[in-house]
Amino acid sequence: MTEDTPIRLLLADDHPVVRAGLRAVLETEPGLVVVAEAATAENAVARATEGDIDVVLMDLQFGKGMGGAEATAQITARPDAPRVVVITTYDSDADTLTAIEAGATGYLLKDAPPEDLAAAVRTAAVGRTTLAPTVAERLMNRLRTPGTALTRRETEVLALVADGLSNQAISHRLHLTEGTVKSHLARVYTKLGVGSRTAAVATATDLGLIRR
Repeated sequence: MTEDTPIRLLLADDHPVVRAGLRAVLETEPGLVVVAEAATAENAVARATEGDIDVVLMDLQFGKGMGGAEATAQITARPDAPRVVVITTYDSDADTLTAIEAGATGYLLKDAPPEDLAAAVRTAAVGRTTLAPTVAERLMNRLRTPGTALTRRETEVLALVADGLSNQAISHRLHLTEGTVKSHLARVYTKLGVGSRTAAVATATDLGLIRR
């Protein structure tokens, strides 16, 4: 990609107002062109394969059907895939780690200043990563204190506890044995310094590890 080549964008969000807002911001920027929109994650995956997209701006939540993280994984798994920048309202570890592991090049919050959004798109287009400041700070903290950081699976289990699921229901949802679920929770309790499901959920929410 040369400096004279426009960066071609796909906006993937189930809210028309959000897509319109992103388009209004990005199309005022030189060298950025919105060539398509998608209202579902499934449509985003299909549209991203047509070969004329450089960067996908991806929401995480699409209501029913596929989520943004799964769509990101499917898009980035293909050869010569476009880059994906997640644009979301959620900054918990449960969301950010899933999106980054799925292959997202950037992760921004929807309240980011327009100049940050445009900069993230340009950075992603050349293969470099941009993270929202709160996300970057927590990832750095995870690296500094790996013994207290929750794994992705521990985070998934705790998020389901927060949703009110029993150990049995969690085991079915995640295709784990109940014993494995209990082991994950035991490690969560130790890492968070708590002794109950309620305390674990409250502490993890306060720390931004999960959202409720």
